Amino acid sequence: MDEMQRTTEEAIRMATEVMTTYGLDVIGAIVILVIGWMAAGWGKRVTTLGLNKTDKVDALITGFVANGVRYAILIFTGIAVLERFGVETTSFVAVLGAMGLAIGLAMQGALSNVAAGVMILMFRPFKVGDFIEGGGISGTVKTVSLFLTYMNTPDNVEIILPNSQLWNAAIRNYSFNDTRRLDLLFGIGYDDDIDKAIKIINDIIVSDDRCHSDPEPVVVVGNLGDSSVDLIVRVWCKSGDYWALKWDMLKTVKQTFDKKEISIPYPQRDVHLIQYDG
Repeated sequence: MDEMQRTTEEAIRMATEVMTTYGLDVIGAIVILVIGWMAAGWGKRVTTLGLNKTDKVDALITGFVANGVRYAILIFTGIAVLERFGVETTSFVAVLGAMGLAIGLAMQGALSNVAAGVMILMFRPFKVGDFIEGGGISGTVKTVSLFLTYMNTPDNVEIILPNSQLWNAAIRNYSFNDTRRLDLLFGIGYDDDIDKAIKIINDIIVSDDRCHSDPEPVVVVGNLGDSSVDLIVRVWCKSGDYWALKWDMLKTVKQTFDKKEISIPYPQRDVHLIQYDG
């Protein structure tokens, strides 16, 4: 019983010494951590609000910079906590540098994503809300982080793409220009009136306000195919009207050709049988 009492008293004494020696440092470290965490969140919000007030900075850069500010404050907070316990931060920074070099060599793929993210932000080949095609993926850009680009497909499936895969491939930005050219191909029968078919298509183009008159629409004979005379149609429209105009044009031309007795022939071949008397 006396041994247990002495052990308990010794534990209490050691705990008291630790609390006396390090108690204020522990409390101070906790306070620094809490303040640093709150400051990091506040810095991110303030940065986001400040950058959102100007039209010269898009949402892509805003999110990237805001996250950078948050992480920078958290790093300084960690260094301040270490200094509170008497750790030499100069040596600590040197150790971190060596660790960073070793980690960097082991994580070249991840760092290439960071470098690609920085290049995307510098050259800005697209912005949030643009519909792009890159790295074999098509979708609307939601955001770009240090490592990944987040996109939504037209059927609302989220795609998470490594930045390096996107940056190292050709990027098609379908939203970059205000206008696009719609190319269509219609085949008519060899016995049909070509000029009549061209006039029908031109009338449909003129009657649709989504079709631009400048540049001037083009409707020409593009090819004499095996089964049809192919008419090439090129018309300019707003980028946002592209798909709706394409679908409507295909439907309207087909219905009008049917009414005007212009045929759209099926693929066919004429086979001639020669009978030999023998």
